Formats: sequence, C-alpha cells, structure tokens
Amino acid sequence: MKALILYSSRDGQTHSIAAYIANQLQDTLNCDVIDLQQAENIELGQYQQVLIGASIRYGHFNTALHRFVKRHADQLNQMPSAFFAVNLTARKPEKRSPQTNAYTRKFLLSSPWQPKQCAVFAGALRYPRYRWFDRVMIRFIMKMTGGETDTSKEVEYTDWQQVDRFSQEFSRIQYEK
Repeated sequence: MKALILYSSRDGQTHSIAAYIANQLQDTLNCDVIDLQQAENIELGQYQQVLIGASIRYGHFNTALHRFVKRHADQLNQMPSAFFAVNLTARKPEKRSPQTNAYTRKFLLSSPWQPKQCAVFAGALRYPRYRWFDRVMIRFIMKMTGGETDTSKEVEYTDWQQVDRFSQEFSRIQYEK
C-alpha cells in the first residue's frame, strides 16, 4: 500500500515529525513525504492513505493547508486520512489533544475535511534560529504562557512516544465500507 504524507513546516519540526512517521511506517506502507507547498498538482488517487501535518505560527496554520484541504476535501473524506498539528501550546500535556488544543479544534470545526484520525504534537523552540522579530515575539508569548524565555536555548518538546502511537494507529486506519 502507498501512503502520502504532506506537511507544512515553518522551522522544520513538522517536517521532522512527518519524516519520522514515514520511517516508522516503512515496513507496512510505502510513503511519499511532500511539502504542502509543492503538492498543488498531486494526484491523490495513486495513494491508499493520506496524512497531513501542519504547524501553527502566531495562531494560524499556513494558507497552503487551507487551500489544499478546500480543493481536495471530497477525495480526502472518502479515503483513510489523518491530520496532526504541531505547536508550542502543546508543550503542556493538557493542550495536546484535538479537543483541548484551540487552534486544532477551530481548524477541524471549520474544515470541509473530516480526517479519521487526529493528533496534536508539541513542537520545538529554536530561539537561535529565529529572525529577530520572531525571537522577540515568541519570547513574549512564552513569557505570557509560562514557557522558556532564554533566547540562547533550543528546546524540543515533541513527545516521540506519542508520535509512535499515532503512527501505529495511522497504519491501521482503513476505508470505511
């Protein structure tokens, strides 16, 4: 079976998670991992399953996610599909589910696509890699929410065991009959 894993990543953590999932699935699924920005003309019919992962920056998913979902919603809804969101809010365990993560819940409620499986993963904080403006703004947000404010640090919050469990579940979703 062939699966498509699409991702939208701002600083690389969502891409890392997508690649990790593809690696976890290599024994059961042949996975293509493609940036959503490059997926404009992708033919979904050549895949049996689709997984889309997207990061959040300043409370918003990349517009490429919204465009893709709007364009392909009918086809996505008819096949085994899954979604994962990546954000720093999910560094707090109580904000790590589609029901408790405001950004993911809002997306799913307004989306014409209803994936069969959803998850929220904590991202990574990479202060030294950010542009000046992003470093200042993210530090301000982290200060307001009780997070790391030392701009010399990089902190990875991703729970890889959670990603493993999600990967295993994704490998088992099937067409609804």
